Amino acid sequence: MDSFYERAYHDWLAKNISEERSPRRRELLKKGLGHGIETFLRTIWFPAVGNFDHLYPEWEIRDFNNGYRYLDLAYMPAGAKGCIEIQDYRSHARDVDAKRFKDLNMKQSLIALDDWLFLPIAYLSIKEDPEVCKQLTLSFIGKFISTSIPESLDWAEAETLRFARRLLRPFAADELSQHLQLSARHTRRILQQLTTKHLLVVVGGKQRYRTYWLARR
Repeated sequence: MDSFYERAYHDWLAKNISEERSPRRRELLKKGLGHGIETFLRTIWFPAVGNFDHLYPEWEIRDFNNGYRYLDLAYMPAGAKGCIEIQDYRSHARDVDAKRFKDLNMKQSLIALDDWLFLPIAYLSIKEDPEVCKQLTLSFIGKFISTSIPESLDWAEAETLRFARRLLRPFAADELSQHLQLSARHTRRILQQLTTKHLLVVVGGKQRYRTYWLARR
């Protein structure tokens, strides 16, 4: 896994550098990504997602003063705009001075006003709650790919995947049954079909009390 990650990571970063026309961002990428960003990619993003598709590190945006700011990670499938910022407690809270604090809030305001979907993740959460961070990441991605459903699925299977992608947690069969307005037996059949197709996985419980979550690809 580590060697596979390292190869994918270096290929992805090299591709971003070679394709970047902005000398400012290219120079920033050549210096390497910060520890928090790299830790997130290695322990959260790549294990959960399995690739770096549509993900761009140190993405350059303009601010109100015609200057430049950089997003830790921009996720942009089909022109959509998602931003992930890794919040280090030392640099974002306890030790931050008033000027830096003001600047960080201005950056977040710019992100929001420019219609980016913003996902802040604390570095401490990456270290202490990795599984929660993986669920957050998959749900974040689900905001952009909720309409990308295999054509072979029927309406109930497709809506089940959309339902799963909107949640931040595993779900039980009775929750899905209520959402789909279908019988418990029909709902369990749908869940069995989707797990057989490796689109959902069982993550907890036994038999009637099982919970389900999106399969990692």
